[in-house]
Amino acid sequence: MGKGMKIGLGIIAFLVVITIIFVASIKNIYNNLIQLDESTNQTWSEVQSQYQRRYDLIPNLVSTVKGYAAHEKETLEGVTEARAKLGGVTQLSAKDLTPENLAKFQEAQANLSGALQRLMVVTERYPELKANQNFMNLQDELSGTENRITVARRRFNEAVQSYNQTIRQIPQMFIANFMGLQPKGYFEADATAQSAPKVEF
Repeated sequence: MGKGMKIGLGIIAFLVVITIIFVASIKNIYNNLIQLDESTNQTWSEVQSQYQRRYDLIPNLVSTVKGYAAHEKETLEGVTEARAKLGGVTQLSAKDLTPENLAKFQEAQANLSGALQRLMVVTERYPELKANQNFMNLQDELSGTENRITVARRRFNEAVQSYNQTIRQIPQMFIANFMGLQPKGYFEADATAQSAPKVEF
């Protein structure tokens, strides 16, 4: 075997090794991007689950309050209307979590939180309602749900931060663009909803 042939085989072997390393790197980057995307999807599902839980509690809460404070019609209708306005916004798909769509989702949820706040203020005027066991149980469930919403939102923001940072880095950015991955929105503090509705008396 001539010297030239040895050099040629060496170059081919070198190129094969480089190609294998390159393909392995691409595969690792691709798999990492998939994992990060799935993590944001999973944490988003948890956020939606907790908001759905709150959404489902509201009719029982309104019904219980109505039994004691029927003449607070405007407040009760406000809660019902805010709940109805959520509509399709509640079912925002994980693949549609653009900053704009998430802002709309958050705005709708903030409107409902505000209506719940007003309802809780109204109940202060009804000691017999505050002593009702069903109402107290609903308060506890709502309070627990609000806490779980806060935790789920925090976890979602952490997953989105990791995802967004990764898809903006080189070389991941090129593969993310090829895969069609776009930055996702964060939950941000809202001026009208800095805290969860107070449901404890």
